[in-house]
Amino acid sequence: MKRDSSPDTALRPPLHEVLLGALAVSSTVGQAAAGAEAQWLAECAAHIGAEPAQALRNWWRDPPAAAQRLLSLSAQLEFSVIEVAALALAAAVETDTMTGRVIAWLQAPVAGARPTVGLLMRLADSFGLGPPGAVLAQLVDGAACRAGVLRLDDPNRALPEAGLLVPVPIVLALHMPPAAPLAQAPVGWPAVRFDTAASVPLAASVQAAAARQAQALPAGAALVVRCAHAQEARAACALVARALGARAVFVDAAPPEGFGAWAWLNGALPVLCIELAPGDSRALQRPPGWRGAWLVATGLDGNVTLDGETLAQWCVTLPDAAERADLWRSHTDDAALAEALGAAHRCGAFGIHRIGIAARHLAGLEGAPQIQRSHVAQAVRGGAAGALGSLAELLPEAIGDAVLVTGTALRAELTALHQRCTSREHLAQHLGAAAQARYCPGVRALFVGPSGTGKTLAVGWLATVLGLPLYRIDLAAVSSKYTGETEKNLAQLFARAEHADVVLLFDEADALFGKRTDVKDSNDRFANAQTNYLLQRIESFEGIAVLTSNSRSRFDSAFTRRLDAIVEFPLPTPTERRALWAAHLGARHRLSAAELNCLATVCELAGGHIRNVVLAAAAQPGDGRIGFDALALALAAEYRKLGRQPPPALRSAEGPR
Repeated sequence: MKRDSSPDTALRPPLHEVLLGALAVSSTVGQAAAGAEAQWLAECAAHIGAEPAQALRNWWRDPPAAAQRLLSLSAQLEFSVIEVAALALAAAVETDTMTGRVIAWLQAPVAGARPTVGLLMRLADSFGLGPPGAVLAQLVDGAACRAGVLRLDDPNRALPEAGLLVPVPIVLALHMPPAAPLAQAPVGWPAVRFDTAASVPLAASVQAAAARQAQALPAGAALVVRCAHAQEARAACALVARALGARAVFVDAAPPEGFGAWAWLNGALPVLCIELAPGDSRALQRPPGWRGAWLVATGLDGNVTLDGETLAQWCVTLPDAAERADLWRSHTDDAALAEALGAAHRCGAFGIHRIGIAARHLAGLEGAPQIQRSHVAQAVRGGAAGALGSLAELLPEAIGDAVLVTGTALRAELTALHQRCTSREHLAQHLGAAAQARYCPGVRALFVGPSGTGKTLAVGWLATVLGLPLYRIDLAAVSSKYTGETEKNLAQLFARAEHADVVLLFDEADALFGKRTDVKDSNDRFANAQTNYLLQRIESFEGIAVLTSNSRSRFDSAFTRRLDAIVEFPLPTPTERRALWAAHLGARHRLSAAELNCLATVCELAGGHIRNVVLAAAAQPGDGRIGFDALALALAAEYRKLGRQPPPALRSAEGPR
């Protein structure tokens, strides 16, 4: 029905006063009573005249401006007249004390200020809105209830005495001025929030893709937006919403009752944020009360369906080097530095945003006018690109060339691995079609060798020379006794690592990547399924992952093909052991060249054990200059830890036991 407007529209009473006034006119309630409630009702009755039905028709024909949101929502969701009346009364008691007092007075002896189903039935009878059965069905199971806009305050009470309520966020939205900006829209629900103006800036290609997705999105349809990083997925959803002329509102849990109507009132576009594990399938439901397009923000794993059908999907990929350089230009005016950072750091827009903020802070601490390469490197090593949660531990210490003491052959292998990591993004660009097919820009390496030979130290060196943060995987946090939880944790870990451009260290990796076994029971089947997932995921991993183990024979044979490098860490030779002793002792020691040669020759220990010996000797009392006798005592203790006898050349210096 078309509603006319006139200059005196603002002078018309609100709908709840028309309804209550009509109820007073059509009954004897309050005619002989005194008090504020009766007087208020009498004033309402005087405003509408002697014909309640005509007064309602007049109001509906020419409503006040304040009712615009109420009537627009009712038309959008096709509420019946009695539902509009119930919504007006139930919302009014939440904002107007006198309305609640009058309704409680009218409903006595039934306690409560909210309008009951019985009161609305009386109103429907006064206005001739239909047979009682149809009216009752509209009130308790009509469009308003299904949308969550109206609901019973106590479903256990008899229907005539059950009160009707409106969720507070909808009440607030209904009472906002018609032209109020979205920035002033209240939320009122936990786990529901609008996107902010400080959203993550995305690459130009992503912005263009968001506009195309918005243009192609059919009315009422849903779009799944996938990205390895949750913040980028949400930022992409915000772009789609803006292209549709709306503002994204994110829901981190099941949408609350009435959420769809509230979003429509605020000109918002619902975005459901969900997290799925590999193999998970989530059957979604349209937000109640929502009839427009909507979005789902999720990671790269799992499947999302609606009414049994797979939804349209858009995967937000990592920006290329040129786009990364453009993103870096928002943090520095140095075009050359931005281009170099774009080429060096293969991370997403959110990672660049976080690193840039951290680097600017570091530059400010030093009083530098703008960020330098050193500030970015420090921010990256500190994990500014985004933490991996409780599943991994950041190892921020830098490992320089002087710290890593290796033989010539091992150093050459590590240098070749470093070169593979730096060229991984464009490695297959100029190769043949067979090499380019299914190419994954990830690097997977296995470091094997006896304990203490420097495997973990070498991973730290690799991360340092690459300028990337190093995260050691906490196997206890990743592994779970519950079926599927380990895979879920690993999926989250790999996705975040890919988007943040970090080096992953799987220490003692055979605990996760061990051999598959013959299936004898359900535990074997689940363990093999976990290994199968790891083999597939490590092959598609686009980051850098290094695994360490004491023996390569502990790994499944199918795993070897998926590795780009296997680096053997042998026990050091005497020459290498001498370099290790010198590197650990430094300049403050009293050892002669002959004594250093003796230690390197007779003590067949790896670097980790040499480190233990030097630290133990340094802790002994003295002037701080380590001598041969102190080292001999510490060496004897280290050999006992290993269950071995110290070399005879050291026993004379060991002293009485």
